[in-house]
Amino acid sequence: MAKIHYEADGEVSAERFVAALTDFSERRPELWPSLDAKFYRLLERGDTWAEVTEGTDVLGGVWARERYDWSEPGRVTLTLLESPDFRPGTLVDYHVSDRPDGGCHLAVDFQRIAASPRGRLVGIVVQLTGVGRFGRDLRETLARLERL
Repeated sequence: MAKIHYEADGEVSAERFVAALTDFSERRPELWPSLDAKFYRLLERGDTWAEVTEGTDVLGGVWARERYDWSEPGRVTLTLLESPDFRPGTLVDYHVSDRPDGGCHLAVDFQRIAASPRGRLVGIVVQLTGVGRFGRDLRETLARLERL
C-alpha cells in the first residue's frame, strides 16, 4: 500500500482553495499541474459531491474514477471508485484550514492499494517520491491561484 502525508501553506483563503479543488469546469487541468486534460471527465455532480475521472500521462496513463465529497467544512475527501491499477475504496483526504494571516494550511493524506503490476510500481514510486512530488504540485496550484 502507498500511504503518504504531505502539507503546504498558501496565501489564498481556505474557502478559495476548496472552491478550486471542487471546480470541475474545463479549466480544472490548468489549475492542477499533474492532471492531464485527456483523462479529465466530469461524470456527475451534486451540491457537495462529484464523480470524476482524472489521471496523468505517467507510465502510459494512470487514471481513476473518484467521488469527491466536500460536505464537511474544511475537508474534501476523494474516494477511489474505479481504476485498472488501484483497488476501490482508498482515499485522498484534504484538510484545509485558514491561517491567522489570511492564508491557508493544507494537510493531505494519500492512500492507494495496488490492483495490478503497474499499480504496484506506481505505489512504490509514490511511497518513495510522492511527498516531494505531490507537495510540489500542491504548491504550484497554490501559486497559480495566487496569480488569478
